[in-house]
Amino acid sequence: MGLRDDLERYREVGEQRRQDLAEFIQYGDLGRSRADSVQIPIKIIDLPEFAYDQRDQGGVGQGEGAEEGDPVGQPEPGDGDEDGDPGEESGDHEYYEMDPEEFAQELDEQLGLDLDPKGKKVIEEKEGDFTDITRTGPSSTLDFERLFKEGLKRKMAMDFDEEYVREALKIDGWGPATVYEWARGENIPVSRAWIEDTYADIPSEERASYPDQEAFEDAVEMESTAKRIRREGVDQIPFRREDERYRYPEIVEEREKNVVVVNIRDVSGSMRQKKRELVERTFTPLDWYLTGKYDNAEFVYIAHDAEAWQVEREEFFGIRSGGGTRISSAYELAAQILEEQYPWSEWNRYVFAAGDSENSSNDTEDHVIPMMEEIPANLHAYVETQPSGNAINATHAEEVERHFRGADNVAVAYVTGPDDVVDAIYEILSTEEDDS
Repeated sequence: MGLRDDLERYREVGEQRRQDLAEFIQYGDLGRSRADSVQIPIKIIDLPEFAYDQRDQGGVGQGEGAEEGDPVGQPEPGDGDEDGDPGEESGDHEYYEMDPEEFAQELDEQLGLDLDPKGKKVIEEKEGDFTDITRTGPSSTLDFERLFKEGLKRKMAMDFDEEYVREALKIDGWGPATVYEWARGENIPVSRAWIEDTYADIPSEERASYPDQEAFEDAVEMESTAKRIRREGVDQIPFRREDERYRYPEIVEEREKNVVVVNIRDVSGSMRQKKRELVERTFTPLDWYLTGKYDNAEFVYIAHDAEAWQVEREEFFGIRSGGGTRISSAYELAAQILEEQYPWSEWNRYVFAAGDSENSSNDTEDHVIPMMEEIPANLHAYVETQPSGNAINATHAEEVERHFRGADNVAVAYVTGPDDVVDAIYEILSTEEDDS
């Protein structure tokens, strides 16, 4: 087997033995991964071991140096906890490396999603097929097929049975004026000049060949243009300047599927460690997913208590402040950044906020909700993290959900523990899927 075969085999084994994706999102170590590489554990070996119970006085030993009833041995420190459970040391691990695109594809499969990113920013204009038409252009682009069709239509419209009209000039008492009026009534496209010239060529003794119109119609039958063309073919097609059209290529805009994700987190004193961990466990997979879905993904991280400020990702999940909470401060900063750096006409936008739903009085209704309505985005989402259930003042998520109920670009999710994370991610991404 070659190196490529070895790599494929390694990937197959990794896919079979790596940790389940949902389990990894809920309980795995997300910190080992990078923005461009998701590291999912593969359990290589899990050695069997004795589990000691300190309440047990030992087992029966047999063999040299042991008396019946002697204990086999005492548990070593760290072998078990005070409840007598096995030690918490895990087996050795390797890691299955998954890029964000593969992560997004697998999450789609597991959750039943299929987000279709939209192209926004025009990165190139190029010539497409020659489908557009103009009245001028180089001769090499003249549309001969169209020119021929227009000429043929004119030929069909101008053609008439000359012999039939010539015979009508032989009706007794009919001259050019009478035949011209008759031809017009029969929708025969003959000119007055042609009739007069033809009449002049008819010998005088033939000008009374038919005593009346009835005798003429009994003796002569008009032949249709189509039948005559099938019999004789076409010698000439009357082309005109106005029939000329020139082909030129349509201009195709190549659009980049780009996205900016604004992650907002409450860092006030009430956001203790468990709440912060739930924010990280929800936002990190969303970042990977959107990175995998779009050609170009950029991220903005905003922390806030009563005021808001932009931070780096490394600070975002760990920072904690002792201040109060005013969520609208984060949306004010987000609106400013988006307007200045990521115009809606060129960027897909996601605005994700998370916290414990505690907010200053009336801020949600008076400021946050109007700003969510004013900031154009593919999706707004709020994630409430309350490990112990709702606090008395934790009403922000409920107010947002109540106001935007039924909206196709606002999602609200509730996370009380790791078990809720995958459901929250589905709630957010399925809302965007409906919108797309």
